[in-house]
Amino acid sequence: MNVTVYHYEAFSTQPGKGNPAGVVLNGEAYTDQDMQAVAHQVGFNETVFVLPSERADVRLKYFTPGHEINLCGHATMAALYALKTRGFLSDSNEILIETNVGVLPIAFEIVDGVIYITMQQDQPKFLPFHGDTKALAVSMGLREEDLDETLPIVYGSTGTWTLLIPIKQLDAFKQMKPRNEQFPDILTENPRSSIHPFCLETYDPEAFMHARHFSSPYSGTVEDPVTGTASGVMGAYYLTYINPNANHFRCIIEQGQEIGKDGRVSVKIDKNRQGMTVTITGTANFVKPMEVVIPHD
Repeated sequence: MNVTVYHYEAFSTQPGKGNPAGVVLNGEAYTDQDMQAVAHQVGFNETVFVLPSERADVRLKYFTPGHEINLCGHATMAALYALKTRGFLSDSNEILIETNVGVLPIAFEIVDGVIYITMQQDQPKFLPFHGDTKALAVSMGLREEDLDETLPIVYGSTGTWTLLIPIKQLDAFKQMKPRNEQFPDILTENPRSSIHPFCLETYDPEAFMHARHFSSPYSGTVEDPVTGTASGVMGAYYLTYINPNANHFRCIIEQGQEIGKDGRVSVKIDKNRQGMTVTITGTANFVKPMEVVIPHD
């Protein structure tokens, strides 16, 4: 069975500088087993499948090469950019998407000819990390003293769990060499979690936070160049642990510079009675179509 997969890159207008995602526009034609096989062959951190929805304008399903995940920021950007530029959406600047974490609002805005997509994420959740911090540092190719002990290491989620690890200095990010196969034994509370080291020092003076993102070995990938959901939960981390007296937070998060990428994610967090409203904004660019052949019984 031949499947057409469109290669987009999120969080950058330049091909080769963002985070690649596969987009399949006729997802209703495939079973979950088919989708997993396609994502495995494509090999990107995520491939997203667009399906019709009875609850929203579209439904999105996300697969890593190894398993399905509930939400993915950069694949959402890629899918919605594809739908908008290919004329599949109405002229409305606001739509709803159905995901495994629920129905989420999306807004579009065109600035200087560039389509920007604002995506609301799930309510942020945090859980403590009680594992071995030395082993955690070693699993990233660092020393324990590279970790910023003034801030907590916690699991965070706005749709997908990751371990947020504060790092003292930007220079440490160049030294990182992930040993992903070690993660499950260290992340005893959440063995399938990815890990997300970050710091408040940046390359770009307009950015406020810098990060890298190392995949769970179960996903079949090593590093995610520019992450949407992890960027959203970083903003929620800031309002929870770094500046808890503030009610609002806006920033630009940079990611991917150490591996030849140059992604930017705009993050906006607002506290409210329900908790926090977390949104991220970004764009995407189209690279090329691909044909994937998968066996079909």
